[in-house]
Amino acid sequence: MFSAIYQSALNSNSELLVRETDMEEFYPLHVAGLDRQLPICKISDDLSIAAFVLFGDVEMTVAAAEHLLKVAPVHDILITAEAKGIPLVHEMARQNCESNYIVARKGSKLYMKNLFSVELQSITTQKKQTLFIDSAEADRMRGRRVLIVDDVISTGESLRALEKLVKEAGGEIAGRMAILAEGDAKYRDDIIYLEYLPLIDPDGAPRK
Repeated sequence: MFSAIYQSALNSNSELLVRETDMEEFYPLHVAGLDRQLPICKISDDLSIAAFVLFGDVEMTVAAAEHLLKVAPVHDILITAEAKGIPLVHEMARQNCESNYIVARKGSKLYMKNLFSVELQSITTQKKQTLFIDSAEADRMRGRRVLIVDDVISTGESLRALEKLVKEAGGEIAGRMAILAEGDAKYRDDIIYLEYLPLIDPDGAPRK
């Protein structure tokens, strides 16, 4: 049996912010009508994040897509970056009866011709990455309203990279959406999100 220590801090959703056990620490999240315990992962000596993983969570994927579509701007096609946003954008397209969507890949593939690419820095991997689309995907965005979708918006690096790809392809950015806004992303007025996700300080307290 795990012993638990509860730390309290002010939050709009819950007074119990971090649950610490003998093995792991968790951040309790309520979003899209569902509750999840997010494992806290150390990024550096002075920063940790609460890891929100959509892969394999069908219930959360369906619920989050439904809630986002209720407030989504008018658009013609969806785009996300590989890989964590793929389940969400797929489910949003399915629920909205959209026949296709675009995934900016993290590597060039054999099927891709006449590449468009942009470099970004990821907060989770701490490494530079490059996103790619090809000319066929660019053609599907040209002159159309493109809705950018991701699971979490944090530093905005992935968002900026996707914006650049959309613009280079000749598309019009219809909006920017995510399930969660992490850290300072909550202050942005150009994104739509369902809930706020704080960064975590070394003492385990959510950063204000």
